[in-house]
Amino acid sequence: MASGFDSPGRLPAFFTTPGSSSFTEFLSAAAPEMLPGGRALPPGSAAEMAPHATTIVAIAAAGGVVLAGDRRATMGNLIASRDIEKVYPADAYSLIGIAGTAGVGLEMIKLFQVELEHYEKIEGTPLTLDGKANRLATMIRGNLGAAMQGLVVVPLFAGFDLDAVDPAKAGRIFSYDVAGGIYAEKDYHAIGSGSLFAKSSLKKRFTPGVSIADAQAMAIEALYDAADDDTATGGPDLSRRIFPIVMTATAEGTHRLGDAETAALAEAIVAQRSV
Repeated sequence: MASGFDSPGRLPAFFTTPGSSSFTEFLSAAAPEMLPGGRALPPGSAAEMAPHATTIVAIAAAGGVVLAGDRRATMGNLIASRDIEKVYPADAYSLIGIAGTAGVGLEMIKLFQVELEHYEKIEGTPLTLDGKANRLATMIRGNLGAAMQGLVVVPLFAGFDLDAVDPAKAGRIFSYDVAGGIYAEKDYHAIGSGSLFAKSSLKKRFTPGVSIADAQAMAIEALYDAADDDTATGGPDLSRRIFPIVMTATAEGTHRLGDAETAALAEAIVAQRSV
């Protein structure tokens, strides 16, 4: 007999009892051990036991927002992965990227994607962009216990606000702290070990109303600058053909820049710096 099922093989009551539109709340009742912060951990710090994802940048552009991330994951002084993907669509009009413990962060992204889809199916309408940002903050708070033991995950959330009065200014960016505090960022932001250098790069290059195309190039250049000073951030790997992940969210939805387009932008930046 399957664990948790009634003797006739029926689903447990929490599958059939009306509840909230939050999949995370449902999971906390049905299988709390499946939540990123729901697992019991042994005493001590686990910070060096898992690969860590690094730098993510976001830029608010005219008519949307750009989110980009490097491809490196580190474990102490070692490169754990050269081609990890840290930037994903959260839903049709929003994006999420993670820095911190890679495994927990990727699990949180998948749960957040299901959370947004579940809400839309139950309520028949999608959450507002602010509502999505607040749902993510709740999930981060749920991981606080693991974060205190070193398994920290800090996401960067961005999207196109369908309720914005001016579509040209509909691209919005939200950052978080480890306790789930949420902050609306203006113009641009970066997280991860190379964030200081990435933001310094963007500070010199950013201008309000920048086009999506220019923001994409700006994001790649910011990651290149971060990689130049931060060993945990991976720059464009021309020999292995590994380049940053660059995604946009506009009125047309989310879009990932193709490998050939990303390569062309990265190669142009490298060539310019080599002169």
